Amino acid sequence: METVLVEDVLHRFMLERAGVRGVLVRLGSAWREVAGRSAYPGILRSVLGQTLAASALLTGNIKLEGSLSVELKSGGPLRLLFAECTDQGRLRGLARWTDPLPQELDLAALPNAIMAITIGHAERGQRYQGLVDLQHPDLASALENYFGQSEQLPARIVLAADGEHAVGLMLQKLPDEGGHDAVEDEDAWTRIQHLTATLGQEELLATPPEQLLYRLYHEESVRLFEPRPLAFGCSCTRERVENVLRSLGRDEVEAALEARDGEIEVICEFCAQRYTFDRIDAEHLLSASPGANAPTTAQ
Repeated sequence: METVLVEDVLHRFMLERAGVRGVLVRLGSAWREVAGRSAYPGILRSVLGQTLAASALLTGNIKLEGSLSVELKSGGPLRLLFAECTDQGRLRGLARWTDPLPQELDLAALPNAIMAITIGHAERGQRYQGLVDLQHPDLASALENYFGQSEQLPARIVLAADGEHAVGLMLQKLPDEGGHDAVEDEDAWTRIQHLTATLGQEELLATPPEQLLYRLYHEESVRLFEPRPLAFGCSCTRERVENVLRSLGRDEVEAALEARDGEIEVICEFCAQRYTFDRIDAEHLLSASPGANAPTTAQ
């Protein structure tokens, strides 16, 4: 196969002999942009990279309008884990934590942990949210369980991240897809899982997408669809920041102006974009009526 895009790309594919569909995401510069926003400890950087890859991975087989986010909150040292992919393939993410972090992050052991997958267009009021059962220590297993429960479709998910790349592979058994051979091949899903189990994290991180798929599944009639480019991108805007300030109310905004010598500065945690407001700006936004369905968060 001829390799066209080797990073910051989403590949959809079919294993036609087995009746299995899949998505492969490989992030390079987009992941490094996110990872470089904070001095993340090694274990947290790996989990954040896996989450970022997963947010793109989960958009592969759905019709998406708006964005898909994966968000975890807990009362443990991992306070927040957030990653988002839009319908334009724009990715962003961050994590918040308190020291000391454990050497291994067991998601199932985090106190009061909640993980949600949110799909839709917040500004249009069109959102669907599903909760992920955190009975498994790692993100991939938790997501596999989510698909098994919410869609009743077996899924196999592999995630890996280091300082350079974040990669995700997802396979789903679809009994109604594939050719005549797929319908009669009762061992196909088991065979695909065995083939996938031979994939180590180092190989996953080091191998270009098309080469990896051919190496693993060359006997399964791999059919690749048009690749989708991905990139770092933030959805913050001045209008969204204004809506956040407006939601705080006049008293808090005026108190912030007084405390900061007549100027409010808001810095986006995702992209470091700076938004400044002086007293005239503040009066204008407080006097203006917010737009319909205005968001109350800078996200």
